[in-house]
Amino acid sequence: MHVYEVLRRPVVTEKTLIDVDDANKYTFEVDMRANKFQVKEAVETAFDVTVVDININVMPAKTSRRGRRVIIRKPKWKKAVVALAPGDSIQLFEGV
Repeated sequence: MHVYEVLRRPVVTEKTLIDVDDANKYTFEVDMRANKFQVKEAVETAFDVTVVDININVMPAKTSRRGRRVIIRKPKWKKAVVALAPGDSIQLFEGV
């Protein structure tokens, strides 16, 4: 998998912006096939920072019911929370 195929988009919510300010942690949606080593390499290459720690979660699909049928409204996706070294930051999150 190519380095630039790993990161899909940043996840910008109130909770993730609090993590940016307090713990220097940034959250990204990543490809389902990506592992921690690939995410680390992609973040370091794309943003020129040093990654200290990575946590990866698979977020469950959102479903709804229509009678007996269960319909998937949003598919499952993989989330990576990346902790950077002190002094490093990603400018993508600064203006939000």
